[in-house]
Amino acid sequence: MNCKADLHIHTVLSPCGDLSMSPSEIIRKAVEKNITIIGITDHNSTLNAAVTHNIGKKNGVYVMMGVEVNTREEVHSICFMPDVKSLSEFQIFLDSKQTFFPNSPDKFGDQFIVDEDENIIGEVEHLLINSLDLSINELADVVAQMNGIFIPAHVDRARNSLSSQLGIVPDNLNFQVMELSSFAQKTNFLEKFPWFKDYTYITNSDAHFINDIGKSFNCLQIEQLGFEEIKNALKYSILNFPEL
Repeated sequence: MNCKADLHIHTVLSPCGDLSMSPSEIIRKAVEKNITIIGITDHNSTLNAAVTHNIGKKNGVYVMMGVEVNTREEVHSICFMPDVKSLSEFQIFLDSKQTFFPNSPDKFGDQFIVDEDENIIGEVEHLLINSLDLSINELADVVAQMNGIFIPAHVDRARNSLSSQLGIVPDNLNFQVMELSSFAQKTNFLEKFPWFKDYTYITNSDAHFINDIGKSFNCLQIEQLGFEEIKNALKYSILNFPEL
């Protein structure tokens, strides 16, 4: 089957995420836009991923449980875990690398943990957008050891990307596919960084607002929905960018 996938979506847990981005509203919008697969990728925290996965199961949406990690180099990368157990273990690892700088909601935004009924059940008090004390290679290796999926995020972007922070793809970086931002012009990017040309790419919305979900997406050919099937299908994705 041909599945529409948007694998980079933030919830109300991300300080930059709009308050409309509750797990239940994200699933509602995915259903409205006929998106079969989504990825939950809050900054440096997985704490709203499992609840979104549970809501998705009830509504015919497969939710990849993940996180967008900011490494020591200030490079963002998307990491997905195959199940709740590994997701929890991965969060413990991330917390061991966090800088616990207090969040200022008035300055950066709220960081809410919510349940299936949109009740706020907690709030992360340290700022989640800080860089963690690990390199991108170290992060990728940990994700591989946990049988996860590792995707360098928005590699074309002028900040927090491989091209902006490093200018290269590090040697022995263990990743499945790279992500272009939703506004990317792939040809122009590869003309500027030709050493990025030999890789497979996906594109996602990087949605922080509810109406941005699915503004760009991927078409994945999958026999049945499952983590390993999606992992394999990413190699052959077809990118769909928004109309300008």
